[in-house]
Amino acid sequence: MSGVSTWNLCLAVFPNKNIFLSPLSWQPSLPLPAAFTRRTKPKTLVALATILDAKPTVLVAEKLGEAGIQLLKTFANVDCSYNLSPEELCTKISLCDALIVRSGTKVTREVFESSMGRLKVVGRAGVGIDNVDLSAATEHGCLVVNAPTANTIAAAEHGIALLTAMARNVAQADASVKAGKWQRNKYVGVSLVGKTLALMGFGKVGSEVARRAKGLGMHVIAHDPYAPADRARAIGVELVTFEEALLTADFISMHLPLTPATSKMFNDEAFSRVKRGVRIVNVARGGVIDEEALLRALDSGVVAQAALDVFTEEPPPKENKLVRHESVTVTPHLGASTTEAQEGVALEIAEAVIGALKGELAATAVNAPMVPAQVLSELAPFIALTEKLGRLAVQLVAGGSGLKFVKVTYASARGPDDLDTRLLRAMITKGLTEPVSSVFVNLVNADFIAKQRGLRLTEEHILLDGSPENPLEFIHVQIANVESKFASAISDSGEITVEGRVKDGKPHLTKVGSFGVDVSLEGSIILCRQIDQPGLIGRVGSILAEENVNVNFMSVGRIAPRKQAVMTIGVDEEPSREALKKIGEIPAVEEFVFLKL
Repeated sequence: MSGVSTWNLCLAVFPNKNIFLSPLSWQPSLPLPAAFTRRTKPKTLVALATILDAKPTVLVAEKLGEAGIQLLKTFANVDCSYNLSPEELCTKISLCDALIVRSGTKVTREVFESSMGRLKVVGRAGVGIDNVDLSAATEHGCLVVNAPTANTIAAAEHGIALLTAMARNVAQADASVKAGKWQRNKYVGVSLVGKTLALMGFGKVGSEVARRAKGLGMHVIAHDPYAPADRARAIGVELVTFEEALLTADFISMHLPLTPATSKMFNDEAFSRVKRGVRIVNVARGGVIDEEALLRALDSGVVAQAALDVFTEEPPPKENKLVRHESVTVTPHLGASTTEAQEGVALEIAEAVIGALKGELAATAVNAPMVPAQVLSELAPFIALTEKLGRLAVQLVAGGSGLKFVKVTYASARGPDDLDTRLLRAMITKGLTEPVSSVFVNLVNADFIAKQRGLRLTEEHILLDGSPENPLEFIHVQIANVESKFASAISDSGEITVEGRVKDGKPHLTKVGSFGVDVSLEGSIILCRQIDQPGLIGRVGSILAEENVNVNFMSVGRIAPRKQAVMTIGVDEEPSREALKKIGEIPAVEEFVFLKL
């Protein structure tokens, strides 16, 4: 059987050994590994079936552009089976090496378990991967890739289409005329020229919306704390705070990823601060708007109109009051639905899936590859530490300047050759990037994502005396050439500086700026700079207790008695704005910041 094709994948030969870092590769005309002639477990039988086939099999479970299908057929056997039930998908998946879906198919843990180890790549034809169980994919050694760029223009154009249709009541007037009415006076609209459009998010889609809105004569502002000011200025867009955007906008357009920080970002409190009569457009993610709060704002006249392409639940229930509201224009998630975008997405996802099957490192991979078990076990607490230091550091950056230069220092008794920091570097990038974007970062795509975002990350090793048994003593993260929301986070050398180490297996923050602290990186953190004096800890604790916010850890680092100090408070719940305001009003508190981890 020396002429039979085989898969060059360690997992197929040794299903219980996590010893590969890259996706599977396919090569023809290789000898059959001896392991396959002896093993009789189901995984081996599936792998043997794959070996006897000259090509991998790709299951396309939802409609995909013809250009993508044809490209897939040049490399693989393609099975286009649409509208599969969960049971049918689980039955069919054990015969497939790759699966391509859109947003309608749920790729659950049961799907990965049913594949019995054969499924190696899941391609999501689009951006969001809410319908794919990433944890299960990683556990089963399956790479997940998406197609994040091809629908940018289509989404921006649909945002502008909804903006103009809403302003001129196009949908409502159309329905009225088709019902035999002629109500010109009822559907008087508003002009766009000279009006202020606030973009919530200034990434790829937001930037394209800005260009088109400027062409319509609108004044465009944007809220995105992590967008570089020079890129905004080049388009003629002014970066503003969230508060400024709410107070001044005539129109607000959503271009935010759905993250824990942006979930229901537009709630009753946000709507209470907007200019009365504002109009809302959402072609991003339904969850960024609290739909019940939006309904109340529409009924009260605070929001004049809304145009929605996305919803918290899709499709929305038939009784959804927002959908039926006369002042709301709705479309069924059509942001990427142009012929050109569909073909572009089809080609992008087909190329990503084929590349992954060939063993190429996928720049659009959204889950972590498998790594040796002993490496994961040893670095596990430091993996958590590096991500949380990144998440903490990026939230200390004030908006407008952009994040460009980051230095990570590893202090260890091991030499650089004995300390593999690739995964740690990836987790730093993950922590710096994911809280402020929809990007998913892992070992495969970390360097690509950093380069794409203009992030220059350098590493330095400090060799310490002592036993090399412990891989790391501490990790130091510095962000240069930025302003900070918390001035005390700026070290004597002028960078935002945080430092941490692992204690008893848990990540701890041990330095902020030039102040030594000691707090477990669990839950969320409040940082306060204050004048060191008796009773201050008690006052802050009382304010939090009144809000039923549990303090899990507290540490104070000071220059000297009765001088400046930094108090670090770990909390299990997020304090209300009112509670944070009370803390800030304590005379001895000079500055404070709340950070989600």
